[in-house]
Amino acid sequence: MVDLRAAGGPGETADTAAPVRVRGVRDGRFANVLIWTGAVILAVVALAALFAPLLSSWGPEEIDPAGNLVAPGGTHLLGTDSNGMDIWSRLLHAGRLDLGIAVSSVALSVVVGTLLGLLAGYLGGWVDDVLMRLFDILQAFPTFILALAVAALLGNGTVNLIITIAAVNAPGYARLVRAEARSVRELPFVDASVTAGSSAFGVLWRHILPNCLTPVRVIAPLNCGWAMLTLAGLSFLGLGVSVPTAEWGAMISLGNADVVAGRWWTSVPPGLVLLVCVLGFSLLGEGLQERADAKRR
Repeated sequence: MVDLRAAGGPGETADTAAPVRVRGVRDGRFANVLIWTGAVILAVVALAALFAPLLSSWGPEEIDPAGNLVAPGGTHLLGTDSNGMDIWSRLLHAGRLDLGIAVSSVALSVVVGTLLGLLAGYLGGWVDDVLMRLFDILQAFPTFILALAVAALLGNGTVNLIITIAAVNAPGYARLVRAEARSVRELPFVDASVTAGSSAFGVLWRHILPNCLTPVRVIAPLNCGWAMLTLAGLSFLGLGVSVPTAEWGAMISLGNADVVAGRWWTSVPPGLVLLVCVLGFSLLGEGLQERADAKRR
């Protein structure tokens, strides 16, 4: 016989029903684990990049006249590349550039996308139609292909790379914020604020914007990881950061041919560091998503 009260069936009453406790994701503990794991990974990488001059005795563009493609060990912890530059030093210093471009480009795309999404969602009408058609055109292209096109148009340079990655990301944030704004503007407290005489800017700033930022905070860390991959891909193809500037994608590109010859240390370490950083951003984003879902439940 099956005990319906224990099974949560028709025989269950208010007095006999045991409270359902959902572990892991439901109570938010799993979300905290993801957030802290991702944050620790990113903090370690960021601190290593910040203190790069103290952690290596070689400069990122300093050439060792003793030889090229020196194996790991001795004065070169991870060996040297085909130009005689220290791999360990370049790994550490490249973190500054990669993290800086990734975070800056995502921040710019969040600001631009949020502003455009708020305007489209709150004003509606022809403003919404024009902006949405523009976003449709941009999002009709595969993301990386669009990044290649914009990078080829703007050219190399740190600022141009930030603009390139931000331009590709901004339409996604704009659509997300637009959908949230269209929902929030119909709520009673917005009507009450308008009735009380608040300006359109005041309604947008005090009422609609704060209620549209939750999904943005979740997506932004994930897009930071994507931005790093995009930067590395552009540099690998020669449209991003060029040698001798230390950047992980450029290092992978420079050492690509050496891997076939067995000189793994020129390309594998930057690839692994890039993987770890993307993993950190992914864990942080997933943890924020789980926490948002737990609050919503």
